[in-house]
Amino acid sequence: MLSRLMSSSIRSLDRECNCTVRLLDDSEYTCTIQRDAKGQYLFDLICHHLNLLEKDYFGIRYVDPDKQRHWLEFTKSIAKQMKSQPPFTMCLRVKFYPPDPAALKEEITRYLVFLQVKRDLYHGRLLCKTSDAALLAAYILQAEIGDYDPGKHPEGYSSKFQFFPKHSEKLERRIAEIHKTELIGQTPETSELNFLQKAQMLETYGVDPHPCKDVSGNPAFLAFTPFGFTVLQGNRRVHFLKWDEVTKLKFEAKTFHIYANQKEDRKIILTYFAPTPEACKHLWKCGVENQAFYKLEKSSQVRTVSSSNLFFKGSRFRYSGKVAKEVMEQSAKIKRDPPEIHRCDLNCISLRDSAHSTPVRSVSHGDSFMPSRGQMVDGSEASTSAVISDEVYSPSDSMLPTPVAEHGVEMPLARHLNGSTCSIDEEKESEAGARKEGQVAEFGPGRRHLRMVRSRPSPSSDLEELNKFILSVLRLFLVTIGLLFALLLLLIMLTESDLDIAFLRDIRKTPEFQQFHFEYFCPLRRWFSCKLRWMGGFLISK
Repeated sequence: MLSRLMSSSIRSLDRECNCTVRLLDDSEYTCTIQRDAKGQYLFDLICHHLNLLEKDYFGIRYVDPDKQRHWLEFTKSIAKQMKSQPPFTMCLRVKFYPPDPAALKEEITRYLVFLQVKRDLYHGRLLCKTSDAALLAAYILQAEIGDYDPGKHPEGYSSKFQFFPKHSEKLERRIAEIHKTELIGQTPETSELNFLQKAQMLETYGVDPHPCKDVSGNPAFLAFTPFGFTVLQGNRRVHFLKWDEVTKLKFEAKTFHIYANQKEDRKIILTYFAPTPEACKHLWKCGVENQAFYKLEKSSQVRTVSSSNLFFKGSRFRYSGKVAKEVMEQSAKIKRDPPEIHRCDLNCISLRDSAHSTPVRSVSHGDSFMPSRGQMVDGSEASTSAVISDEVYSPSDSMLPTPVAEHGVEMPLARHLNGSTCSIDEEKESEAGARKEGQVAEFGPGRRHLRMVRSRPSPSSDLEELNKFILSVLRLFLVTIGLLFALLLLLIMLTESDLDIAFLRDIRKTPEFQQFHFEYFCPLRRWFSCKLRWMGGFLISK
């Protein structure tokens, strides 16, 4: 009896696992979940912890052992998605940026979006000019330290805080000047709202860049925003397609296609190449979800989409959440006292500990401030702009020491190849993953040059490719068998019908058909008729 009880308790422990979620203020939420728990269960726990009702803008992100980022799917098991052993580490992030942050119903939602956009600015995903950068940073200062006080804020106080991956002394002075003179009296709520309204006007608001290459081999960054699909190259936006113009998103292996109809029925197809098939699939799924969220009127209009024109080939995916219009309508019905907001300490997202963080200054004093991987330069601009370096792509490397820091360029390059810039918590998520070796980044003087060298092919990737091929062949075989079976049933129905067609008459006269008709078809028809009569009589008697 004792051994039976012990074995049952061990089985119960095996069914549970620990999960840690890093929140937007860098605090952690830890819980125990069942191994078969779905993503929706964990997401609801976090939203309850945060007292968050307008939760459809947010999602849970994780990094797999191959350093590829994913959004947790709420309809599937958490353990099956993670591809690693517990304890699981994930992070809460804004998945769908609100088109108009001022239209959000509750202050707690607006504050969380503020933390996300502030993080985007710091990690270089939000691009802006120097004048806009100074104003955004001043709003952050006002929201977190209040009005300027000479007694508390000595000369050069703004230089102690880092709002961007790189900035100049001139920019620091401008930030302090705006904070001292233009924002006096603004409450944290007002400053956060002004920050979001200013950020929303920028072309890169809501951008989560996916690194790719165009057909000519030039680096580009693809992103999905509340307003459409955008492509960034150098310091310019080279393509922008509204969601109403995008008709189809497809991918195959590393190739990603965007089909669109623009004015005057002009059809265009944009083709880009992702670093890996996994990164391309992640890009495709992000595009499908963003298009459904921002474009559709109702979630009932959401359809399962395929990555290929052939129904037996490729990936199939369906967005499972609400759409933007439904979220706004649901938010309008919220009627409760505003929940209390516990704002984090000064610059907690950017500066966890001054002992581990040193502001990075740039020697450039140009008019253009590009704190991002979008700070790429081409040709004539190379001599005046900052050279692309690891700090720009992964600015969090200078923030807190992590176990991956001793591996040099290996981890930064892995982040470049798999998606947009990882933050501190996303670095920690990837610590549990297997490290890939033999990847080297080369940066030429004056221009960006990135090359990947693999010392040997990964056995796991070869096995995965073989499994995909076998699965594709098996899928084709099953579809073929199904079509043949359907054709056989159709032929039987035609031959047993009263249709008077020459080739059907010839089939009916054959001995094989006569034998099939009398020995199999007629008894089966009588059996079905008997069962139908019995069920009809049973229903009538009821």
